[in-house]
This record gives sequence, C-alpha cells and structure tokens, in this order.
Amino acid sequence: MAHDFLIFDFGTNEEVAQQARHKVEGWTQGFRLGKKMLLKFEREAADDSSEPETDAKKASASKKKSAAKADGAEPSAKVRVLVRLDFSDHEKLSHQRWLDRIPTEEPFKSAKAEIIRQGQPGFAEAAELFDSLS
Repeated sequence: MAHDFLIFDFGTNEEVAQQARHKVEGWTQGFRLGKKMLLKFEREAADDSSEPETDAKKASASKKKSAAKADGAEPSAKVRVLVRLDFSDHEKLSHQRWLDRIPTEEPFKSAKAEIIRQGQPGFAEAAELFDSLS
C-alpha cells in the first residue's frame, strides 16, 4: 500500500488549522474515505523564556497554561498538521489526485507544505512522528 504524508506548518494560527481539520473531516465523510485519509495535530510550545522560573512565576505560568488549555490550545503554540494518505495500490489515480488537490485548497494554501512520499529521505521519521501523535 502506498501512503504519503503531507505536513502543513500553520505557525501559531490555530483557527486556520482547525478549518483545515474540518475540511479533511468533510472530505473523509463526503467521499467515504474512511481510514484512507487521516489527520493529526502536532503542537510545539513556543517558550521564549530561557531564564529559570521562580516559584511565583511557575504558579502563574501554570494557571495561564491551564486557562489556555481550557480555551483549546496554548496561545503561542506552533501548529503543524500531518495528513496521511493511505490508498491501496489499485487506487493510484485517486491517491495522486488527493496529493495534488489538498495543498491547493483554501485552508492549506496559507501554510508551508511539505510532501513526503514513501521511499524518500525523512519518510521513516514522519511515519514515526505520525504514529506517536494521538
């Protein structure tokens, strides 16, 4: 089975990343793709403070983080969306059409895109990363 990864870097724009998630979910339901198109989020906290925190700073930071998590995500978190296309060998045309279509659709246009095909350098790392995300 041929599967490829599309990695989109949305920076700190969580709203556009959520629009992309809704778009993929709509395609999955509308075209009855099932497990052929899967999406996962990778969030990296952009912590700019390199100085050690004191107890007071830790307490206020933990309150801010818990409040931010209650809102959905950390406000300064970098968001990457990983989309795995997993089509069988006899669906090569559909596979190629989705590879061509996804980066040109509206929520994905604004993101920095990277396509990693099976057999290319970095494929094993992308597969491991995708499997490790929940």
